[in-house]
Amino acid sequence: MAGLFDKQAAIYLDARPTYPKDWYSMLADCTSHHSLAWDVGTGNGQAAIGVAEHYEQVIGTDVSEGQLKYAIPHPKVRYVHTPLSMSDDELVTLIGGEGTVDLITVAQAVHWFDLPRFYSVVTHLLRKPGGVLALWGYKDIKVSPIFDAAGLSWFQTTLPYWNSKVQHVYDDYRTLPFPFESVGLGSEGNPLLLDIPKEVSFEGYLGLVRSWSAVATAKEQGVDLLPEGVVKELETAWGGAKLVRTVVYKAFMLAGKVKL
Repeated sequence: MAGLFDKQAAIYLDARPTYPKDWYSMLADCTSHHSLAWDVGTGNGQAAIGVAEHYEQVIGTDVSEGQLKYAIPHPKVRYVHTPLSMSDDELVTLIGGEGTVDLITVAQAVHWFDLPRFYSVVTHLLRKPGGVLALWGYKDIKVSPIFDAAGLSWFQTTLPYWNSKVQHVYDDYRTLPFPFESVGLGSEGNPLLLDIPKEVSFEGYLGLVRSWSAVATAKEQGVDLLPEGVVKELETAWGGAKLVRTVVYKAFMLAGKVKL
């Protein structure tokens, strides 16, 4: 899976929505200390940098070296490549050791993880009591009734090319196992639903959907999900290539602490 995202890294950097600053503030309010945070699947480092506003040190890790090439430098953030071959004990030691981490974040990535293995590492690393794990993602983009209908019609053509793990995103993480004690920001089976507003041009939207793993997978199989005719139809529904619209990314969050 890392190889897929290596190929998409350049356009992925420009396509992602910006997570609101108040998300990081509300998560920081849930942790008893603010020394060390770990952002997993950090990608371009967007979430790591947001977390760094509230924590003394942040470690951002990713299995994709391609993604990390685009990581945004920050004096409080250290980026580390963590290949899948790294053992759990090595990972725990790398991040800081047993019970040292105040906040662990995963933005738009946890559905790809080996969850039992990841949750075991989280349980070792989180400070007890007081440490928090927060997972979030986003799916639908609400633009306008006309565009939303056209976008949904096109989205149906992508369905055969998605990895089955993306089902958790379709479900707003409602079906994602989350065996942690709620801190009031979403719990297993009951995610906190959130909106991410953003000013986006049609080219920006096109960059987002071109970064989707399903689009890359289809391309590898010789199928172009965004031929010129389809792009033109979407552009017309948007209102023109240069038109900047206020869109809303529909997001969801689960947050919790280790059950004692």
